[in-house]
Amino acid sequence: MKRLPGLAYGALAYGAFLCAFVYLVAFVGDLGVPKSVNAGGEVDGLFALAVNLTLIALFGLQHSLMARKGFKRWLGEFLPASAERSTFVLATSVVLGMLFVLWQPIPADIWVLEGVPAILLSVGFWLGWLLVVTASFLTGHLEFAGLRQSWLAYRRRRPGPMPFVVHSLYRFVRHPMYLGLLAGFWLTPRMTVGHLLFAAGMTGYLLVGMRLEERDLVRHYGRRYRAYQRRVPALVPHPGSSAAVVPSTVARDEAGGRSL
Repeated sequence: MKRLPGLAYGALAYGAFLCAFVYLVAFVGDLGVPKSVNAGGEVDGLFALAVNLTLIALFGLQHSLMARKGFKRWLGEFLPASAERSTFVLATSVVLGMLFVLWQPIPADIWVLEGVPAILLSVGFWLGWLLVVTASFLTGHLEFAGLRQSWLAYRRRRPGPMPFVVHSLYRFVRHPMYLGLLAGFWLTPRMTVGHLLFAAGMTGYLLVGMRLEERDLVRHYGRRYRAYQRRVPALVPHPGSSAAVVPSTVARDEAGGRSL
């Protein structure tokens, strides 16, 4: 890619990422969008179940396949390294867009809460998405979305290795972004069969993806990450654990680093 088209590609992928994320919040929260987890037409229950499971599986397949090193090596034959993350982000946004459009609501209610319980769940829903956004900035939001790589390539600069840093939310849980997503998926005053299917399917993918990610991190950082695993829980901080007192640390290994 030439420098300017590469930057434009990164900006396009970032814009698609922002649109997909905002719509995801509205989709899961059933916040007045024409097509949501609970709204947008109804079809036969078995057909809806088959379609929705296929869409969730497609999302998981795209994420898992494109995160593998073998796929990244293959992609590197066609695109520069600076466009790798943007391509992943753009593909994710497209797959999410397909899920939004093709999702089949199953509106049978499992629970419908009112009053204080409903308010608490709604607050938890928004706090979950706030946690997702906060965690993305703690680990480098623009790099997470691929825009930093495109900008550095435009400036003809190579991204330097990032230090391995444990700070802020990452002193308490190893995956605050996943924790926020789980809160956003599950905390709702109205849980329908379709919403439950979406939340359960995405939760299954997140748990599998977390294991694969941790395996890669152990391979990359070795004993440093294993020590971090021993001291900090993956998702749920608990009283009396060492998570609450893990000091901020910075370490750098031969292969570079990752900000935590």
